[in-house]
Amino acid sequence: MKKIINQPMDFVDEMLEGILLAHPDQLKATGDPRAIVRADAPVQGKVAILTGGGSGHLPVFLGYVGQGLAHGVAVGNVFSSPSAETMFEATMATHGGAGCLYLYGNYQGDVMNFDMAAEMADMEGVSVETVLAADDVASAPREQWSRRRGVAGIFFAYKIAGACAESGADLDEVVRVTQKVVSSTSSMGVALSPCTVPAAGVPTFTIGDDEMEIGMGIHGEAGVQRGKLQPADAIAERLTADCIADQSLTSGDRVAVLINGLGATPPEELYVLYRKAHELLIDQGIEIHRAYVGEYATSLEMAGASTSLLKLDDELTRWLDAPARSPFFEQQ
Repeated sequence: MKKIINQPMDFVDEMLEGILLAHPDQLKATGDPRAIVRADAPVQGKVAILTGGGSGHLPVFLGYVGQGLAHGVAVGNVFSSPSAETMFEATMATHGGAGCLYLYGNYQGDVMNFDMAAEMADMEGVSVETVLAADDVASAPREQWSRRRGVAGIFFAYKIAGACAESGADLDEVVRVTQKVVSSTSSMGVALSPCTVPAAGVPTFTIGDDEMEIGMGIHGEAGVQRGKLQPADAIAERLTADCIADQSLTSGDRVAVLINGLGATPPEELYVLYRKAHELLIDQGIEIHRAYVGEYATSLEMAGASTSLLKLDDELTRWLDAPARSPFFEQQ
């Protein structure tokens, strides 16, 4: 293992310390150093959006705490769920009297701990609703939505839910809009190499130098097909086609596109993928409203990429286009 770290067990806390030192105008810690919130939290009279999950995925989850995005985050160890107590701490530090929305990926440990945090908040008189991101096409068919994992497409949920909350919408409305964007998002990925969790010191899985795996999860969960590495156009065709089919997109539909790097894929390669995805969508008469290309949800130093498509209507387009700012993302 070759990483720029000190002691593996100190990795997450030292990372958080560095982020807070670099961005004191945007983020602050609470009584729990793993509960990070916006510098202006709590925002009175507006729904607070809380998220969380294991470290190792920056910008997810911490990277989307900011103006027009989420209000707080609970941070776990690498690829491990944060505690219920940490999520409760973030909740109490951000709620401004209008209730809270828990928005995070559909992973069993997170669901268990965050449901406990919601119960703790309820005992303090704080209303909490939950929406789970479940955009990973590879993890289950659409009719088994509850089994799907949340991956890079959660970015769209943060962006749209955050804008809706920023407008002053009440909790029921924020929940409705967030559920709508989650159900309108599909993602499909490809992995080329494993990553190494600092505390473990060994790769999370093995894959041949000349192989790739379609549909692998961001923690190394098994995908749907392993085979020889294919050219970029063939990869883009597979990822884009699966997302198009999952959303039943047809000519005249409008989408936002996210081409996401998993941590060790150069941006140049991501733009090669976007080039082909753009061509495929336009050829099918599908309008591209916005394109996002870069690292939006990573897996440490895993090589690979994912494609996410968000099917838009006028309502979702309005919230997607709203301004937002965090240390890791900015849109005017």
